[in-house]
Amino acid sequence: MTKNKRILFISQEIAYYLPDTEISLISRNLPQGIQELGREIRAFMPKYGSVNERRNQLHEVIRLSGMNIIINDTDHPLIIKVGTIPSARIQVYFIDNEDFFHKKNLLSDMHGTEYSDNDERSIFFVRGVLETVKKLRWLPDLIHCHGWLTALAPIYLKRKYHDEPGLSGAKIVYSLYEENFKNPFDSALASKMRQDGISERDLSLIKNATDAEALTNLAIKFADGIIQGSPTISEDTRAFIEKEKKPYLPYQTPENYIDAYNNFYTSILSTSKSR
Repeated sequence: MTKNKRILFISQEIAYYLPDTEISLISRNLPQGIQELGREIRAFMPKYGSVNERRNQLHEVIRLSGMNIIINDTDHPLIIKVGTIPSARIQVYFIDNEDFFHKKNLLSDMHGTEYSDNDERSIFFVRGVLETVKKLRWLPDLIHCHGWLTALAPIYLKRKYHDEPGLSGAKIVYSLYEENFKNPFDSALASKMRQDGISERDLSLIKNATDAEALTNLAIKFADGIIQGSPTISEDTRAFIEKEKKPYLPYQTPENYIDAYNNFYTSILSTSKSR
């Protein structure tokens, strides 16, 4: 048996349910490959309005639904649905909420304009996953995040959930992709996160900027390891990884990334407890 074997995948998008993209294909194939290597996995994504519930045979998990997540003093009901990718024998859990995820498009409207509430959608998605994992009592050894909608997961895990039994010792890996958002998040993002008990000092990287580079740097700072998911990333991002002295896995080709990622997980899991 493999020690430290539970891997949680938090993905912005997963192929089969959504069109093929770099992120969605890795998020579809990686969990299957890691499962076939003997690890236990769970996968989460948002339940966007474009995901057809009837065709994909999704159903609500009543015992996991029902709680409210408060963001900026507003209650947002958390609904959990689940479906199965038949060919992979993988269950996918969906984070659903009428306020955030019933839009037909994923992250921008039909004209390509990114949604103004993407910051709160990100907070809701990340917190929704972590709250659901607690309810499942399936506690991961390592969490792997894909897509910029998951960029807040490392700081939430290390700060808001730092003393939660089972989550406090989990390691977290963040994958970097070329795909990113163009319009900065709401300038009040740091204020909204402080309401979740995250200190001003921890939010210093987004105090004056909430653009893609600032959010990426925040994810890097609080992650235990970084994976380059696209063939290229910016030199500024690479320099920040080096400055923070983070374990880093360069880009891997489609032919070998599953084994390479699995070995990287093992190396991250063998390090001392994350800060």
